[in-house]
Amino acid sequence: MERIEAIKKITETLEDELVICNIGFPSRELYAVKDSTTHFYMLGSMGMASSIGLGLALSQKRKVVVFDGDGSILMNMGTLVTIFSQNPGNFILVVLDNQCYGSTGSQCTYTTDVDLHKIAKSVGFKNTFVFDEIIDFKQVLDAKGPIFVHMKVKAGNADVPVIDMEPEEIKERFMREIMKI
Repeated sequence: MERIEAIKKITETLEDELVICNIGFPSRELYAVKDSTTHFYMLGSMGMASSIGLGLALSQKRKVVVFDGDGSILMNMGTLVTIFSQNPGNFILVVLDNQCYGSTGSQCTYTTDVDLHKIAKSVGFKNTFVFDEIIDFKQVLDAKGPIFVHMKVKAGNADVPVIDMEPEEIKERFMREIMKI
């Protein structure tokens, strides 16, 4: 399954959840599939989507879904331990694993040899899911967090336009959404 198809299938299930999306093409794909004021598109800071999502989940009650990549998780492995230790019941980490740094030239990551799902389980995540072609994201939303979702996707980026908002506009729009709580 292509990453954009995985994002589409997951977002079809989402209603009012807050979404933090990894840098580059994943954010562009999410924006093209389903733009929403509940979405925060990362335009930089590789490896930080999960940390930003964790802080957000700890600060309010709405569910927080983070779309992250294998490369970003490998850059910030400590975030898995922190997420587990902070234990937010409203946090869902979705790792879209294409075995490469898709936004920077598709250099291979080590997930060809390293199983991120096994790492999350070894850290202590009780609720973990692995999806290939079929995504039942409703069962993920019904589970108690923190939740780790591992999904292998094909390498490659969809042909989608650049997000037509400035970073400040993305931030301010998202902050207005959070303040509605």
